[in-house]
Order: sequence, then structure tokens, then C-alpha cells
Amino acid sequence: MKNQDEFLGIRCDVARQLNTTDWAATSLGPVEGWTFSLKSIVRTVMSTRQPMSFWWGPDLLQFHNDAYLPMLGKRVERAMGTPFRELWADVWNDVLPFVESALSGKGTWQENLPLVLTRNGYEEQTYFTFSYSPLYDDDGTIAGLLNTVTETTQAVTDRNALEAAYREAQKHLAERGQYEDELKLLNRELAHRMKNTLAMVQAIISQSLRGASSLAEASTTISARIQTLAKAQDLLTGMSVTAAEITAITDAALAPHRDGRDRIQMRGPRVYLSAQQALGLSLAVHELATNATKYGALSVPHGRVEISWSHQLGDDFTFDWRESHGPAVSEPSRRGFGSRLTERIVSDLFKGQAKIDFAVDGVAFSLVGKLHQVSDLDH
Repeated sequence: MKNQDEFLGIRCDVARQLNTTDWAATSLGPVEGWTFSLKSIVRTVMSTRQPMSFWWGPDLLQFHNDAYLPMLGKRVERAMGTPFRELWADVWNDVLPFVESALSGKGTWQENLPLVLTRNGYEEQTYFTFSYSPLYDDDGTIAGLLNTVTETTQAVTDRNALEAAYREAQKHLAERGQYEDELKLLNRELAHRMKNTLAMVQAIISQSLRGASSLAEASTTISARIQTLAKAQDLLTGMSVTAAEITAITDAALAPHRDGRDRIQMRGPRVYLSAQQALGLSLAVHELATNATKYGALSVPHGRVEISWSHQLGDDFTFDWRESHGPAVSEPSRRGFGSRLTERIVSDLFKGQAKIDFAVDGVAFSLVGKLHQVSDLDH
């Protein structure tokens, strides 16, 4: 009785499939009539632990060893002796160039070839590294091709996952670097702003005390100026680390002086000021509004104040304050800190010229200068 666990004297798991296949009904005919070359390649492949298959004869009938079985999936029961084109119909067109090359006598090698298989009843993306080599019959003609193969699906999947994780890690590292750079910029700006603010507070206190006639007057003046400074800082904190919009800054400085009768008009484009320029202009507007309320246009019911600014191409900037319909104006005999702040300090901050004109029909203030560029904001 024939041992179903052996085929051509080789014991292997696929021997039963080889023995139960009706070879006589195929183009190869009964096993007893097979050529020496076919029997030899069967014995060699079935004795090999490397996954191998080969196809032989005019129909390229499938042979495979034990190590090849996992690659077949649910095709395992019908694979042995089935024509290559029928068994692997889902990838036939993908591998046909390699088949034709081997059958012409030229071996092939392909690494991690992507193939979509339906070996388990559903489509799955797979990858294979394999070589197709020509197989010769007893008469020296090419009768088939040998497939030495390794399925690399898991390895490719793992590599792709690792590459994706690496790219994600690089992205997070880049984002972290960006956050750290932004934090450094923030810390520099805050330190710079604190230093400037303290310098302004020191100047406000010393100059206000020097120009005041009494401690009460000095206290009131200092308090108003520091409150204006604080409001400008609040706006800067709420808007941006490095810049504040001029309308908000001017509105905050004017807020205590508005009486609800719409006597202060503002117009100009949307312009952002650096923190230092915003604080300086805020204090200048506060001084102008305070003087207008005490002595100028805002001290009488019909007085008016017009504020305008412009931003030309590049960084050119102008700011104008015009009072009208107020009491007659005369130039003061002594300039106080407020006037010096409004003219000299603001002109320095804007790298330009600032001037208060005590015209009879109303005080006017003009500033012509440069806006800080983005590269200047943290210096």
C-alpha cells in the first residue's frame, strides 16, 4: 500500500496532496511517466525548508513545499496541480512580466513587490520578495520556473509603521522646537517690556515730583499717568506679545476724557505698534487729553479734538492731534514733563520728529516717524 506521507521517497506534509492529485488528468500525465528533471526538482523543493513553489509544463501547474503553505491561505486545498494563471488569477497580470522573463531563460529578482491578494476570501495588501528562475527538462528545454519566495508583508507593514512613527516624532520635535523658540521670544519680550515699563514709571515719578507744586498734585498726576500705562499694558497683553492696534491704544488713553458728546473724532488705517511705541504714544495721548480737559478744547462744551494717523508704504508713520473751538491758546512759559514726553520721548521711540504747536485757535501735535518692523519688536 502506498504511503500517503511520502512522495517520490520524500516525507513531507504536502505529500498527501501530491498523492491525491489526479496527475493523469493533467498535461503532465501519470507520475510514472514524468521526466527525470521533473522528479528531481520535486524532490529538491519538497526537501527544502525555504518557502518554494514551482510551475511546470505547458499549463504551468503548481507545486509547492511545506514552508510555502501559509502563503496559500484558503487556497491550500486546491492549489497543488492547478495552473498558475488560474490559482493566482488575482495577481497574474502583476507577475506576468517576471514569468515571461524566466521562461525566456532570464532569472528575475524582486524585493517587497506589493500584491493585492484574495487568498482568504477578501482583498489584502501583501508584499513578497522572490526570484523566478528557469527550470530545464531532460532535453535542455525550459519546462517551467522556480519561485524562491519570502512573504514580507509583516516586515513592510512594521517598517511603514516605524517610518510613520518617526515622521510623527520628527513633527512633534519640530513643533516642540517652535514652541520653545516662541517661549524664548515671549520671555525676552516680557523682560524687555518690564524693563521699559519700570524705566517709564521711574521717569514719570521723578519728573512729576519735580514739576508738582505739592505732594497731592504729584500724587494725582503720577496716579493718572501710571493708570494710562497700565491700560496700555493690558491691551498689549490681550492682543499680542509684540504689538497692539493703534485704535485700541488711543481709545484706552482717551477713555477718562470722553463726556459722551462725541467731541473726539479719530480716523486712520489699521496699524500695529510695537509694545514700546504703544506705551509711549499712549502716554502722549494721555498728556494731550489731560491738558485739553484742563485748559484746551475739552474744557468747554463746544470744543473738538480730531485725531488722525497714516501708514505709508514701508514703515513711514504720521500721527496728528488737532484741537478746535476751544479757548484761546497761549504757549506756556514753562514746559513740564508731559510736554517733554510728548515731544522728545515719543520722537525718539518713533525715530522721527514730534512737535506741539500752541496755535491760538487750538493746540496741535504732529508726529512723523517710523514704525518698528517685525525684526525690531523683540530688541
